[in-house]
Amino acid sequence: MNSIAGHMTLDKVARITGGLYLAYIVASVLATALGQIGLGTAPQVYQAIVTNEGSFRLGLVIALISGFLFLMVAWGLFVILRPVSGNLALLFLLLNAVGVAIQGASMLGLVSALLQGDASSHMQSYSAAQLEGLAYLSINVYKAGFVTAQLFFATWLFPLGCLVYKSGILPRALGVLLVLDGIAVLVWFLQALLLPDYPAIHTPGLVVSFVAEVGLGLWLLVKGVKVEDAEAGRPLEQRLAGPQVEGTRT
Repeated sequence: MNSIAGHMTLDKVARITGGLYLAYIVASVLATALGQIGLGTAPQVYQAIVTNEGSFRLGLVIALISGFLFLMVAWGLFVILRPVSGNLALLFLLLNAVGVAIQGASMLGLVSALLQGDASSHMQSYSAAQLEGLAYLSINVYKAGFVTAQLFFATWLFPLGCLVYKSGILPRALGVLLVLDGIAVLVWFLQALLLPDYPAIHTPGLVVSFVAEVGLGLWLLVKGVKVEDAEAGRPLEQRLAGPQVEGTRT
């Protein structure tokens, strides 16, 4: 009974994690749609600020919430996959947390760009051209932080994909896709820093990322995680960790 209860708890965590993953993806799309936060270029972000400040503010709030959702997703996956390898699960959780922290801190640049047009910021002594230049500087600082976070968002996918592949409670194909997703995000990180004038390089990787991450979120939400009942007498942690050494029978 304890094993069955543990299985049900793990399945419930998986479904909640899947829902949070999909909510994170939707929030990221909304942040881009409302304020060009995320994939938007510096000129697009600036235009979003000056043309519709209210929409941009809402996008900024949603972007910050998406960071929280992503961290909760990592925690849920840590709970699910920790029995496979506690060290690798802790590694991907830490990498994700560092990436979320960097990305969240980078958004202070967007707050700075937003406040420079506010009368309460006492920026009246600056000309319009100077204010625009300062805004672009703040936005570019944000973009640099956003790109830096991708290093950690790429590398967390490698231990995650490995654990999904080894777990036996999730499709191995998802593990392979997650590793490919990590490579795609790593290419994006390198392209943005080394070849910023060639954004087309990382475009194919966006398709891989979409398939891998939406696929994982949907699977967790709809299917959960299933453990065969043939070994129901053994604790879930032992079943995931590998075969148990049997003692001498009398």
